Amino acid sequence: MQPRGAARFNPRTGRSEASWYRWGLQAGSQAAGGLDPAAAASPAQALQERWVPLMRRFGLARGSWKHYAAAARGFAEGFGRQSGLETGGILPLPTDRTAAAVLSVMNEEATIGGILKELQRLHLHELIVVVNGSDDGTFARVRAESGALVVHYPEALGYDVGRGIGAKLARADIVLFVDGDIPVTAEQLLPFLAAVDQGTDVALNDITPYLGPFKRWDGVSIVKRFLNHTLGRGDLQANSLTAVPHALSRRALETIGFRHLAVPPVAQAVGLLGGLNVKAPCSVDVVTKNRVNLRNTGGGNPVAELIIGDHMEALHQARQLRGSRLGYPDTRRRREVL
Repeated sequence: MQPRGAARFNPRTGRSEASWYRWGLQAGSQAAGGLDPAAAASPAQALQERWVPLMRRFGLARGSWKHYAAAARGFAEGFGRQSGLETGGILPLPTDRTAAAVLSVMNEEATIGGILKELQRLHLHELIVVVNGSDDGTFARVRAESGALVVHYPEALGYDVGRGIGAKLARADIVLFVDGDIPVTAEQLLPFLAAVDQGTDVALNDITPYLGPFKRWDGVSIVKRFLNHTLGRGDLQANSLTAVPHALSRRALETIGFRHLAVPPVAQAVGLLGGLNVKAPCSVDVVTKNRVNLRNTGGGNPVAELIIGDHMEALHQARQLRGSRLGYPDTRRRREVL
């Protein structure tokens, strides 16, 4: 059923968020008409099934994300009021494909609750939390505050290994990757899901706007840009699988392989050379909001050294796949005479 007045709305116009919320409220109420709450698999599933056709009809995932979020919140509220289902606070996804989130955490007791709360606002088919090397209350808090599949390792696995473990367990069509120490809202994750739904295989976080002019970039940002440029994707600037959040399609997971996800620059190189559609569709500020500690600040800090080494490994992997010159021809030297 088409909501009354829906045709007057266009996601590319400058209507206010309040207007979109009211539109969603009415649309959700009408969409719930005739629904048998007892027959619904879950409130979130019932909401999602009625949201997606409306979302696609009006192209809501191709316009303003502020408008999308306002309309979606209104839709969930109106749907819940009419149906009697508990859908308030749920943010319907811009896709009818299954989605999962992988969260790798270590000693994140202080921040994990807020991130779990945001992820649980999304209609995710799977929420996988890899807890490793934690000696605080992270594990207990994840178990108490979510219905996630929790994978627990008493020992620390090292940076990004949890991503590979979580991805290997996920069965969804789209997999989101987030960290436990960087605040992110459910609304900020929507564009990554939409990008993959619309054909992107690797949806990166566009962090370049937060880096400032090139002359102020640190060594890690420069080596990220160098790798992208070397692989023929200079347009990606410093955007990398090293930064969260990002999302991968099922095709990307199968092309890259779970082991490579433990070394994000290698995963990026394999994906680019494997013909994946890689884009950076949206920006979430994880540069200024990243938790500062002695290991990730100052020149030559251990984290920077690790990431730069990861990029050297990625270049080595690229040479194995494309040859010693990475596909750049040498037609001016007659080396055979030497």
